Amino acid sequence: MDNRWNKLIYRAGAPFYDALFNAGPFARARKKIFSDLALEPGQRVLLVGVGTGADLRFFFGKTLEITAVDLSPAMLAQAKSKVSENEPIQFLEMDAQDLRFADQSFDLVIASLILSVVPDEHKCMSELVRVTKERGSIVIFDKFKGGEGKMPLIIRMLRPLIAILGTDIGRNYQAILKPHLARLNIREDSPAMFGDMYRKIVLERK
Repeated sequence: MDNRWNKLIYRAGAPFYDALFNAGPFARARKKIFSDLALEPGQRVLLVGVGTGADLRFFFGKTLEITAVDLSPAMLAQAKSKVSENEPIQFLEMDAQDLRFADQSFDLVIASLILSVVPDEHKCMSELVRVTKERGSIVIFDKFKGGEGKMPLIIRMLRPLIAILGTDIGRNYQAILKPHLARLNIREDSPAMFGDMYRKIVLERK
């Protein structure tokens, strides 16, 4: 996976993305994950890899300062179409592995289905932590390989094929978080969908 290929994949998939990833179990999982966020007026919120804007509705009408970034112009166009003029959201084309913001810029960082699609998940995680304020939160919703053991044979066989579609089904979230645990408290780590394949992870920046 690389950024040029991902841009091509998501340009082709943007018109159909919501039908797959913002409906059915995905829609129910998103509602469960975001409906209980403790939001306060004036908070700065960053949605990294906003995609078609499936998560935006959970932040409408909250008097927040929202920035939404994505690598794909086609996905950003879809996200913008979901927002009324009354919602002052800033949309920026940006690589999640290289966020162009100062350190500790945001009170809340949302990372939905992004750590499994970026070429380097460790660089992306470092950026998520870097731009989060002290006592700020990072909310992750993504698919990961469960546990520390060896991946099942079927996953190992399918992994390179599915990677062609722009996503990695074999990334280990414990390994992604481990380098940052000195700066993070894990507030929640729970299954979100399809058993424990998709997880909700809530982190607090120390």
